[in-house]
Amino acid sequence: MINRRDTLKQSAIVAGLLASTGLFPTAAFAEFNKAAFEAKSLSDVLKAIGAGAPVESKDVTITGPDIAENGAVVPLGASSSLPGIKQILILVEKNPAVLVAFFNVTDSVEANFSTRAKMGQSSDVYAVAVMADGRALFAKKEVKVTLGGCGG
Repeated sequence: MINRRDTLKQSAIVAGLLASTGLFPTAAFAEFNKAAFEAKSLSDVLKAIGAGAPVESKDVTITGPDIAENGAVVPLGASSSLPGIKQILILVEKNPAVLVAFFNVTDSVEANFSTRAKMGQSSDVYAVAVMADGRALFAKKEVKVTLGGCGG
């Protein structure tokens, strides 16, 4: 019969093993880029992550509603089928903090992500694919935010 003391002891051993192998959940925060998430413009975000000047590309896709009736939960998506993508970013130009989402991509991950963002006002929304060579390719879409869906 396993008692509480044995269970706690085994849990501590497993946690120690996970931490020593780098599989503990806190490792997920290792790539957090505070400067990028605090940036106030698209160019500041790209500078913070070490990417070049953005170039518009038909190979990057941004999805979102034309009109968002509730700016608190606006569904946005970004995707690309280009090889060599290192990161996918979703940015909302007129938000106080421009960078909404940051996804690391490897060759084993399909570069197709979606999230929900808070938007206080109508704005251009960008999907940016940062390539392994430092190029930044983007697509942009205007999303209009209405108050209570009344138009605006």
